[in-house]
Amino acid sequence: MPSPRPSLTLTLLQARETAMRFFRPQLNLHDLTEQQWRVIRILRQQGELENHQLARLACILKPSMSGVLARLQRDGLVGRRRMLEDQRRVLVSLTEQGEQCFASMSLEMEKNYQRIQQQMGEEKLATLLELLRELRGVKP
Repeated sequence: MPSPRPSLTLTLLQARETAMRFFRPQLNLHDLTEQQWRVIRILRQQGELENHQLARLACILKPSMSGVLARLQRDGLVGRRRMLEDQRRVLVSLTEQGEQCFASMSLEMEKNYQRIQQQMGEEKLATLLELLRELRGVKP
């Protein structure tokens, strides 16, 4: 019986865990979860988004997103408002405090990316990111 091929999903999870070891200490210093940081980062990059768009981009299930947003709003980092043309739709954006949080963390987060790049090499890291983007586009 042939041995099974290496597990793509397990290898991706292990690589994610290794990468997060660089970033978790900074998140802990700011009392943020990984999900909260993803939301802050996406809102900083994309601007105001609807809940469902934000959940999709952050890879957070919609029921979990409600709790993440509630905590971020409680802490003054995001604001939510209903759309005038459709009160059922809610837009989420960073507050000034959320912008400041992103700015205060950005330098240390960039240093972590640099540490990873130093160990892997610039070309390998760029290739890895490109291959992962391609993998995201693969259809089942």
